[in-house]
Amino acid sequence: MSGGPALMNNGRPVMSEPEEVSQGLGGDVVPISRGAGQTRHLEQTVEQLEQELRDEKKKVWQLRKQHGRDIELQPYQVELLKLQRHLEQHGKKMIVLFEGRDAAGKGGTIRRVTRYMNKKHYRVVALGKPTEEQRGQWYLQKYVAQFPRAGEIVLFDRSWYNRAMVEPVFGFCTPKEHEDFLRGVVGFEKDLVRQGTILVKLYFSVSKEEQKRRFDRRRDDPLRRWKLSEIDVQAQDLWDAFTERKYEMLDRTHAHVAPWTIIRSANKHLARVNAMRVMLDAVDYEDRDLSLNFVPDPEIVVSGAREVELMEAERIKRGKFSQ
Repeated sequence: MSGGPALMNNGRPVMSEPEEVSQGLGGDVVPISRGAGQTRHLEQTVEQLEQELRDEKKKVWQLRKQHGRDIELQPYQVELLKLQRHLEQHGKKMIVLFEGRDAAGKGGTIRRVTRYMNKKHYRVVALGKPTEEQRGQWYLQKYVAQFPRAGEIVLFDRSWYNRAMVEPVFGFCTPKEHEDFLRGVVGFEKDLVRQGTILVKLYFSVSKEEQKRRFDRRRDDPLRRWKLSEIDVQAQDLWDAFTERKYEMLDRTHAHVAPWTIIRSANKHLARVNAMRVMLDAVDYEDRDLSLNFVPDPEIVVSGAREVELMEAERIKRGKFSQ
């Protein structure tokens, strides 16, 4: 019988491990044999459950981390509402340009900036390819048509500076059109500011390695794949060409009345916090919360002039630009 004496040890019976049994047809007791295949299946099931548990814990950790970041942004988002109210009450107009390479964090920052804003008094503008009619117009005309009315803020997700970087790199404009733009845009912006428009020019800077990592994530994640365009795919191969255009743009279009502010965006959250600080510092609005830190982090925020100096020093040292 299963479970009976199996052998003797010093005259005493030693019991073997009892076998698992089941009730067979006719009431017979049938031993169940657990083969190697079944054991392997159980081990795989345990491993799968453990991996699912780890994945769930990671998701919870990520959600808590994101929640913490959202909480940190909220005081600045409250200040942005005060800024918006100031513009409305005083009939002021504000334009914020979000420039930078693909996957540099422009869109995510814009979403955080506008999350709680009054939709009646702000617009996000992201213009597509010019129409045939626009091709025959003054280049800046399609952008001027989107400028804010009194009491409104307009955020350009890429702007007229397409002609300084994207268009010449991809051959979408002629060398003369590119040069004419660089010669005329500073005067255009000076007139804009002189007439009362508050202009903030942000350039989001990211390394080649970080851009590749973000592209890979877009490609591998079905929820983000829609963000990956044909131009994005070429961005890594054209990195050096974009860098040359970036240097030229900053060198020739950074001006005292319309300066560039560089946002280091390897850390998206810190980039968002500091972009908000730069925007808030551009307007002298009422009821500012003086307990809040409005000073941009010098590790994240650099002036356009300083970025040009850093790029020139790097070129002397390494023989080429990197960012």
